[in-house]
Amino acid sequence: MEAVLEVGQQEELIGLLRQRFNEFAGRHPGIDWADVEKRLKDNPEKLAALSRMEATGGQVDVIGYDQESGRYLFVDCAKESPKGRRNLCYDGPARLGRKKFPPESSALEMATQMGVELIDQAEYALLQGTGRYDLKTSSWLKTPESIRRLSGAIFGDCRYDTVFTYHNGADSYYGSRGFRAKIWI
Repeated sequence: MEAVLEVGQQEELIGLLRQRFNEFAGRHPGIDWADVEKRLKDNPEKLAALSRMEATGGQVDVIGYDQESGRYLFVDCAKESPKGRRNLCYDGPARLGRKKFPPESSALEMATQMGVELIDQAEYALLQGTGRYDLKTSSWLKTPESIRRLSGAIFGDCRYDTVFTYHNGADSYYGSRGFRAKIWI
């Protein structure tokens, strides 16, 4: 896993993010691109993680800002759960516990390898407030430990013009379920 992108790769990624930022202005009202770009350039190690999100189909964009820390919330804004991150159990213990046909990886293992985190229920609701996502797919969400301890995990989708959060066994996996990642920069 590369720690920092080459300068040309950084510029190309920042250009792509700028274009998407401008195209989808409704996702980040009140946020100025110049401030976002400065933050990106000041954190080149985070650009590599954003690049991995892009490479797996995330279509990353800014959807939030934390005034206290001065950081921006970048998440996957692809209409459907990113294609390069589907067919995964929730986490490593669930994957290893499968008796038949374990997947190659899990959402939490892949997120860790990418240097990102799964979005949680509140962040999923924030994302869904910027448009409609997961109309045909679903996305694993960061699961509270109280649910995970009981072998479950949660995921979300949007059906019938309504955002739903459901539960499933953490060891389940489907071709239409992936995960949406986040990174604060």
